[in-house]
Formats: sequence, structure tokens, C-alpha cells
Amino acid sequence: QVQLVESGGGLVQAGGSLRLSCAASGRTFSSYAMGWFRQAPGKEREIVAAINRRGSNSYYADSVKGRFTITRDNTKNTVHLQMNSQKYEDAAVYYCAAGLTDALSTWYGRYDYWGQGTQITVSS
Repeated sequence: QVQLVESGGGLVQAGGSLRLSCAASGRTFSSYAMGWFRQAPGKEREIVAAINRRGSNSYYADSVKGRFTITRDNTKNTVHLQMNSQKYEDAAVYYCAAGLTDALSTWYGRYDYWGQGTQITVSS
């Protein structure tokens, strides 16, 4: 069992930066690939970024490539999402997810545990 708690969400100006963190419980964090997903009102949940369990490989959605960075610290059971150059279309609820797999995955169905989500609002 893994419990995930996101933090760092809130209001950010367009063009600004925000850093999301996800803290995981349990002693097997390094066994899980991690992902960040987001869901805007009226839209489906979509992958934002993912990282394999070793932190050696990462994936980014085209919409965030070059602006967002996913990192993890297996010694602290945390994964972060650094979000720069925020755009209005980045506004959504962001979810941290953990999947018991060696490779990263972009499919939400591959993830076993989810955080409660944190809201990102982008203002002018």
C-alpha cells in the first residue's frame, strides 16, 4: 500500500513558475514508476510527465515539453514537478500517481495509487 500526498498547488500568474511535490508513504517507493496527470473541467485526465523507478528515464507530454521537469528522490520518497512558463491551459487538478512497474508508463490504467489532487489556477 502506498499513500500519496501532493502539495505546492495554488495560484500562479501566466509565465510564472510553480513546483509540485508528492510525498509517498511506505518503504518501497523505489519500486514504483511515478507519474503526474492533470484533469481540467470537462476534459479527460491526461498524462503530464512520468519517470521510471530509478529516475533514469522520463517522459513529457508535448504540451509541457521544455517547460516542466519531473524529478524524484528515492531517499526521501518524493517526486516533484517543476512547472515553468505557465500557460492558461495548464490550469487543472494535478494528480500524482504510482505504478508498480520498472518502466514509466503514460497510461493512467497502469498506475496503482493516486493522490488526492492539487489545484493549479493560472491568472493573468
